Amino acid sequence: MKAGFIGLGTMGASMAANLQKGVQGEGHVVLVHDINRAAAERHIADGAHWMESPAALAAEADVIFTSLPGPPEFEAVVYGDNGLLSTMRAGVAHFDLTTNSPTVMRKAHAEYAKQGAFLFDAPVSGGPRGAASGKLAIWCGGDSQMFERWKPFLDAIGDAARLIGPIGAGSVAKLVHNCYGYIATAAAAEVFSMGVKAGIEPLAIWEAVRQGAIGRRGAFESMADQFLPNKYEPPAFALRLAHKDVSLATALGRELNVPMRLANLALADLSEGLNRGWGNRDSRAIMLLQTERAGVTVEVPPERLAAAIRGGSG
Repeated sequence: MKAGFIGLGTMGASMAANLQKGVQGEGHVVLVHDINRAAAERHIADGAHWMESPAALAAEADVIFTSLPGPPEFEAVVYGDNGLLSTMRAGVAHFDLTTNSPTVMRKAHAEYAKQGAFLFDAPVSGGPRGAASGKLAIWCGGDSQMFERWKPFLDAIGDAARLIGPIGAGSVAKLVHNCYGYIATAAAAEVFSMGVKAGIEPLAIWEAVRQGAIGRRGAFESMADQFLPNKYEPPAFALRLAHKDVSLATALGRELNVPMRLANLALADLSEGLNRGWGNRDSRAIMLLQTERAGVTVEVPPERLAAAIRGGSG
């Protein structure tokens, strides 16, 4: 089998190297391409074959991996002069490891299908360290049978490759992950700046929070308690008490002239929850306000949730 890899930047270089280590020993050939030929020298030295263009690579590869900066670069590699689609053959699978647009991926998927080829959105999570060590999540959207066929190649790149759903699903999962992370980053900066301005040493705040409920069990992990099962009673921590706590925090922010934009958004939702008579429900009941605005219902059956928790801890 011939496996092609396009995009040998910070993440791609390490992922391609791990792919080589994982599959060349089994007799498979790795083909590489990048807009900068010098980026491929280490891979060529380790046995990879240089290809002059995406089209040249697609003409030979049985499976293709791309790691690119974003949608414009992906579209250039796929649709451009000497792009992948110009020589794409039936039966070939392409896993795009880029953090990409679900809309862009679905459009391209339709074009691949016309040629009998299979496209997957397969964004990764783990950063440069994970790419180098192979400790990398790969979230795929696409055909389940083809995913299983090529999973051993994905396993050479990362240690947690899984099919999330149809085309676009992997990209959605990655965007949820990254957006959540940066919202949490902004929230951490907001409340820590308040604490520091209130006279507390930063490390002391960090050590204190680390020992609390947030630090011992992350907010995302705790979504399995109330949000996913859609169960807000009996309360673990009553909404009325959360309203009191966030009110005190925003009041302190006003005293210190510290902007508390995210905290005030949370307080507004807590106030709406009180006005709906939810004071004695769990404080996370305010999450229902957002699902209501979005027009979705979140309720995972207990047995599926328990299985997912067991699988995640294994």
